[in-house]
Amino acid sequence: MAPEYAMEGLYSIKSDVYSFGVVLLEIITGRKNSGFHLSGMGPSLLSYAWQLWNEGKGLELMDPLLGDSCCPDEFLRCYHIGLLCVQEDASDRPTMSSVIVMLKSESVSLRQPERPAFSVGRSTNQHETASGSSSSVNGLTASITLPR
Repeated sequence: MAPEYAMEGLYSIKSDVYSFGVVLLEIITGRKNSGFHLSGMGPSLLSYAWQLWNEGKGLELMDPLLGDSCCPDEFLRCYHIGLLCVQEDASDRPTMSSVIVMLKSESVSLRQPERPAFSVGRSTNQHETASGSSSSVNGLTASITLPR
């Protein structure tokens, strides 16, 4: 979900571009953005992708299942486009029609992406309690509704 929509309820055509960027990054990396913090690599797939991009280590994020079927240049181009789509400022994101042109044509030059909007995620181990002992996580909740 685009951060401007989640935080302020603002929706625009750039909100869909943000979502597309997240899905594109999930596809080419083979990792989900939701729950990524549990991997211990970072608070979100977006923040980790941004970190690797800035360090020049983007190929480390390539889904191993892509193997020989995807050349590194194609992967890095999709990675670059994904980062352009998830930029923090909606006005910096391309339009969806521009994204299609970027994906279809290698001759279109891509500008440097700005910092992505980071989703909030916990970077600590959820299975540890404050005392440091391990415990199981129960995903169930009980709600009791009572009349006023």
